[in-house]
Amino acid sequence: RHARQEPYDLVLMDWQMPGMDGVEASRRMREAVGNESGIILLNAYRWDDIEEEARRAGVDGFLSKPLYSDAVMEEFCRAEGSRTLSEKAEKHKAELKGRRILLAEDMQINAEIMMMVLDMREMKAELAENGRIALQKYEASPEDYYDAILMDVRMPEMDGLEANRRIRALARPDAAQVPIIALTANAFDEDVQRSLQAGLNAHLTKPVEPEALFSTLENLIRD
Repeated sequence: RHARQEPYDLVLMDWQMPGMDGVEASRRMREAVGNESGIILLNAYRWDDIEEEARRAGVDGFLSKPLYSDAVMEEFCRAEGSRTLSEKAEKHKAELKGRRILLAEDMQINAEIMMMVLDMREMKAELAENGRIALQKYEASPEDYYDAILMDVRMPEMDGLEANRRIRALARPDAAQVPIIALTANAFDEDVQRSLQAGLNAHLTKPVEPEALFSTLENLIRD
């Protein structure tokens, strides 16, 4: 959901679970996606022994079992209120006008549409017809030349996931930081997971909605 730019508003997290407990799961969520979702920890026992650790892990609130709807809503509103205040200070929206975007897309009609969409916000698009060309263009560019890369996943010669891995492996600081967004017709969860594991920042499903693209770029591009 984070990769699709559709984050959950609330996560109800049981504390004691097999494989990974709720405190550790909360910590890893915060490390991966920040504060975009409220996390409420559920427990049938006392909180005294774990509250401090859970707060450090990023838990916003606590609820005792059995759950009652009124208590869930009250705790959610409390957690959401405190999170919204901190997020307002952190929220960043990049100006898109004049940004230089590398577009990796092998289908000419798709490339033309995407370039028209980018032009709606006065961005400058440079086209690479496959992943290998995208990699070559990025390698040949000066540091911080591209503000973001739109990477089709399925392309001839080198697919988008492999091109992304090779860009991330380049020995230059901007290669690890440039936002790379997957574009694909596949909306299945396993496809999104593969994109994230390859180092992409977000995953947009074709046909891409312009506002979803603009919002994603605004959130990911850094000045």
